[in-house]
This record gives sequence, structure tokens and C-alpha cells, in this order.
Amino acid sequence: MIKGFKDFLLRGNLIDIAVAFVIGGAFGAVTTAFTKVVVEILAKLGGAPNFDEWAPLGLTSVGPFLTALVAFFIMAFVVYFGIVVPYERVKAMTAKTEAEPEPGAPTTEELLTEIRDLLKNNAA
Repeated sequence: MIKGFKDFLLRGNLIDIAVAFVIGGAFGAVTTAFTKVVVEILAKLGGAPNFDEWAPLGLTSVGPFLTALVAFFIMAFVVYFGIVVPYERVKAMTAKTEAEPEPGAPTTEELLTEIRDLLKNNAA
């Protein structure tokens, strides 16, 4: 019973998940701080998107919800255009360069045919 628990803890997936969780938390803090910078820039340009004091029909939680919603969309915008788009471009460029063989380099089939012919000539 203890051996099974030990095997579970030492399984690679659990360690990977733990590392991802820690890195995700740190990344969350960085994106939150960067979003605050973007919100401050927006505030300097045309007013801060802060609805905390807005309470239609006496509902006091609507304003903070709208503020959080705007912050979420700003964070999603920053993450998408600041991280995802550049990552996809780099990934596409590296995939393209890895997939294309060098010009003039023989293909795998040509190399195998050459090896077969050499082996056939040496056997004869």
C-alpha cells in the first residue's frame, strides 16, 4: 500500500503538474502586474476603467464585477498579442525550417537506394 503511494508520488506526471502549477502561479503574478501597468496607461490616456462604485438598483457587487471583467479582457488581450502570437510565429518558423531539407540534399529514399546498390555491388 505504501509502495503504491510512493510510486504515485514519484510518477513523472505528478512532478510535471507540480512544476506547471508553480510556474503558472508565477506567470499569473507577472501578467497581473503587467495588466496593472496597462490599466494605469489607459487611466492616463482617458480615465481608469474602474466601476467599483457603480451599483445599479442597489446591487453593490455589479461594479466590482465589471471592473474585474474589463481587467480580464485587458489581460487576455495582452497575453494573446504579447505571448501567444509571437510564440505561434516562432513555432511556425522553426517547424518550416525543420521540415524542409537542405536544397540539394538527398532524400531518405535516395540514400536508402544508394546504400542498397552499394551493398549489392559489394556482395557481387
